[in-house]
Amino acid sequence: MAAITPDRKIIDILNEKKAAGVKTCLSLEYFPPRTEEGVKNLYARMDRMKGALSPLFTDMTWGAGGSTADLSLELALHAQKTGHVSNLHMTCTNIQAKEGEEDVDPKKAIHDALQAALDGGIRNIVALRGDPPAGEEEWKASEGGFACALDLVKYMREHFGQEFGISVAGYPEGHPNAISEVADPSTLTEAEKARSSSFDGKTYCCLDADYKKEMDYLKEKVDAGSDLIITQMFFDVEVFKTFVKDCRKWGINCPVVPGLMCINAYGGFKKMTKFCKTRVPADLDAKMDSIKDDAAAVKEFGVEFGVKVCQDLMDSGLIEVLHFYTLNLEKVVYGILDQLKLSDNALALVNEKDAASMVAKGSAWARVGDEVTCEHGKGVVDELLPDGSAVIVISGKDDKVTMAKGAYQKVF
Repeated sequence: MAAITPDRKIIDILNEKKAAGVKTCLSLEYFPPRTEEGVKNLYARMDRMKGALSPLFTDMTWGAGGSTADLSLELALHAQKTGHVSNLHMTCTNIQAKEGEEDVDPKKAIHDALQAALDGGIRNIVALRGDPPAGEEEWKASEGGFACALDLVKYMREHFGQEFGISVAGYPEGHPNAISEVADPSTLTEAEKARSSSFDGKTYCCLDADYKKEMDYLKEKVDAGSDLIITQMFFDVEVFKTFVKDCRKWGINCPVVPGLMCINAYGGFKKMTKFCKTRVPADLDAKMDSIKDDAAAVKEFGVEFGVKVCQDLMDSGLIEVLHFYTLNLEKVVYGILDQLKLSDNALALVNEKDAASMVAKGSAWARVGDEVTCEHGKGVVDELLPDGSAVIVISGKDDKVTMAKGAYQKVF
C-alpha cells in the first residue's frame, strides 16, 4: 500500500485500504472560525486531532454565499501543509468582491480558487451548490455563474481533468429544498413515512416523486465524474441504510460516506435539525428534551448516541468511512472513537477551554426567530436585511436594534 501523503486523492487511498482489508476509516470536518483567535485555536485543535485519530482526510467548509472563500482556502492549505489529506468544500455561490474591486466573474473566481488549491497541493474538492448568503432566505445562482453542483463537477473535469478527487453531497432524507409540509400525514407511503420529520406539530417529507428526482440528480453528479458521496447529517440509521441501497438501485456504485453530526449542545441540535427538517426519532427527541438544561449530560449523551450510530453503521457493512462534523470541537468525537476502540484514550487530550471562539465566520444558520447575543444583550432576530444586518428584539425590553453582520452571534 502506497504511503498516505497529503497530495493524494481520497478515493485512491480508500481503494487501497479496502484492498488491504481495512474495514473502517474516519474523517473530520471543520469550519472557518470568525476571529483570528478562533483560527489560531482551530490550528491547535486540528493538530491534536490529527495526532490522536489519524483521519483519512480532513474537510474544510466554504461559507454561505462564498463568504469565507479566502479563509477556507487558507485553512485547507494549512491543513495540507501540516500533513492532512485536505478536502476543500467549494460552492457555486458568488465569491464576494474585495474592497476596491469591481464585481467578480463567478466562474473565473471559482477557477482561480481551484487553481490556487491545486498549486498548494490540495487534490480533493467537495463540489456543492451552497447555502444562501446571510440575509437571504433562498439560494440564487450568480449571474454568469454555475447553477448547481453538477455544473461545477462538469467544469472541474473539463478544465482540470483528473487532477482532483471530487466528492459530492447526498441527502438521505432529500435536500431541504425538496422537503415539503404534508397536510395529511395519512397519505404518506411507507417509504415516505420512514424519512418524514415533525416539527411544531407539522409533518415534513421529501415525497416519492421528489426523492426520485433527487436520486436521478445524484446519479448525474456521479456520472459526471464524482468519486464519492458524503451525506447530509442524519439521526436515523435506517434512513441512511435505505439511501445506500437506493444508490445501488440507481447504479450509483461509488462509496457513500455517512455525515455524522456530533451532538454537543441542545440548542444547536434543535436549531439545525429544524432548519434542515431532519428526521429525529421519537426516543432521541424525548431524551434530548429531558436533559436540555444539563450541558454536561448533553455531551455525555452525545457520546453514547454517537457510539450506537457508528456501531450500527459499521455492523451494516455498507460503509468504509465515518465522517464527523466536529463543529470545531473534540470531546464528543474523542469519546465516541475511544469507546469504539478506534482511538486510544484520546479523551486525555481534550482542551475545549477555547470553545467560545469556535463561532463560524459567515454562518448561514442565523434566521428569523433565532436567539442571538450582541452588545445590547440577548435577543431574538426579528428581521434579516439584505446586507446581513439583523433587526433584533432585545429580551426583556421593547427595544429593537439593528446590528451589522458579524456584530451579533447565535446562541447555541
